[in-house]
Amino acid sequence: MELFVWGVLPYIIAAIFITAIIWRYVTDPFGWTSKSSEVLEKRILRWGSLFFHYGLIAVFCGHIAGLLVPVSVYRSLGISDEAYHLVAIVGGLPAGIITFIGVLILLYRRFAVARIRLTSSAGDKIALVVLAIVILSGLAATAANAASHSGFDYRTTINPWLRGLFVFQPDPELMRTVPLGFKIHILTTFVLYLVMPFTRLVHVFSLPLGYLRRSYVLYRRRGEAGAEAALYDR
Repeated sequence: MELFVWGVLPYIIAAIFITAIIWRYVTDPFGWTSKSSEVLEKRILRWGSLFFHYGLIAVFCGHIAGLLVPVSVYRSLGISDEAYHLVAIVGGLPAGIITFIGVLILLYRRFAVARIRLTSSAGDKIALVVLAIVILSGLAATAANAASHSGFDYRTTINPWLRGLFVFQPDPELMRTVPLGFKIHILTTFVLYLVMPFTRLVHVFSLPLGYLRRSYVLYRRRGEAGAEAALYDR
């Protein structure tokens, strides 16, 4: 079972994810959007989006530093394990909490505001629920590990296991001693990858790089011919 879950299942998830992403892009290019509902409600969205996106950026950077950078790199730079874990807790937990607050605000808006609820698809709701579960499981696992003082270091277990997946040399044995909370967090992340291609979450792959080379659109106020043109919308 351990071999399947940590050695085979990740590749099944990846195959479904990549295939579904390509299928979605080819068959529904005009649906490849976050489908903004700002016109229906703006005040709650502003706060929820602000907390969620900025928090998520910090969480993403923390995951890259913790899961893809080998522990030997930190030690070669003179960063002790104690210093690393202190920074990870002091920086990681607040970032996770901010992200979770953001997704809770967005969940409240999605289900409690009538106009948003009535215009939301099942995918819109499922995406937010799964995101909330993933973030909550990550927060719970991190907090429980910090409180237990177990000495568990994901940089020597989850980190090399994940890097092994990328080079097609997974070692499921590395996951055997990983605390249950972290395993649940990883498995819920697998669910997120299965849901993402079929929901608005695909917009994460659509960076608006085209805007960098677009010309400015010039507008003039009606009745004020000759007034200085305002630069609007890039």
